[in-house]
Amino acid sequence: MLAFLSKRIALLAFTMLVVSALVFAAFEFTPGQVARKVLGPFATQDQVDRLTEEMGLNRPVVVRYGEWLGKTLTGNLGYSTLYKTDVNNIIGDRLKNTLLLAGVAFAIIVPLSIILGISAGMREGSFLDRSISVASIVTTSVPEFASGVFLASIFVIWLGWLPGTSPLDTGAGWSIWQQLVLPVAVMVLYDLGYVVRMVRASMVEVMTRPYIRTAILKGMRFRTVIMKHALRNAMIAPFTVILLQLNYLVTGVVVVEAVFAYPGFGRMLLEAALAQDVAVVEAGALFAVMISVFTQIAGDLGYMMLNPRIRFS
Repeated sequence: MLAFLSKRIALLAFTMLVVSALVFAAFEFTPGQVARKVLGPFATQDQVDRLTEEMGLNRPVVVRYGEWLGKTLTGNLGYSTLYKTDVNNIIGDRLKNTLLLAGVAFAIIVPLSIILGISAGMREGSFLDRSISVASIVTTSVPEFASGVFLASIFVIWLGWLPGTSPLDTGAGWSIWQQLVLPVAVMVLYDLGYVVRMVRASMVEVMTRPYIRTAILKGMRFRTVIMKHALRNAMIAPFTVILLQLNYLVTGVVVVEAVFAYPGFGRMLLEAALAQDVAVVEAGALFAVMISVFTQIAGDLGYMMLNPRIRFS
């Protein structure tokens, strides 16, 4: 176990180093000067030259990358020209908001997808199985912006039960939980179908195994067969898939946050990219990759704990 963790942590460090170099190079070698991107298209050449000198952008690329990497390792992520504050402050606030949204959605997606996937997979080809499968395909096929507009049309414009935006501000009379309902609903609808189909496919495969047929032929109750023999084995493959949904819920909900004006991590990256805020995009990319690698490590550990063959090997 210790050797496994050591290898994964070393892989994480190497991945972060490569990503940091690629992100830095992406802004460095794209057309146009960095100072021009910061000041905008209407700045004079004199202002661009002065800012270039102040930021030290006239030095060699390797020197500047080493300096930026050193500051990043010490926790200094730079200054945001868009939000007019330290990147540390804006990243922390936005990531906290997205984690709240992702946590609520994940707490709904996981148990619901397991229940629906197992219910469908227990009796392949039944009416319940087909109904759940069709509903899963339909919800996953609808883009997030479309389902967001559809739900807002019903619950905001028609019924007036919920707010149309989610700025996490109670000044308009809506509570925080009321503001979370629509963004969470869109995320659950979009992501639930994929996880349900993965759990169903794994359950269908397990139900055809010889040990399941043997247990049923011995007269064991069907409920006992499912709970004691099928469930644990059916969850081995979907476990990694379920954990990897955290990547989407934290870093991939740009559309949801943009539709509902939610002050989250994904919307921050979108706004920073459009405004060419180099410091925010660089820091955001590093955090996104770190979350992705950590969830993969957690998925590998969970897979190893659930599957004794891998654990003992």
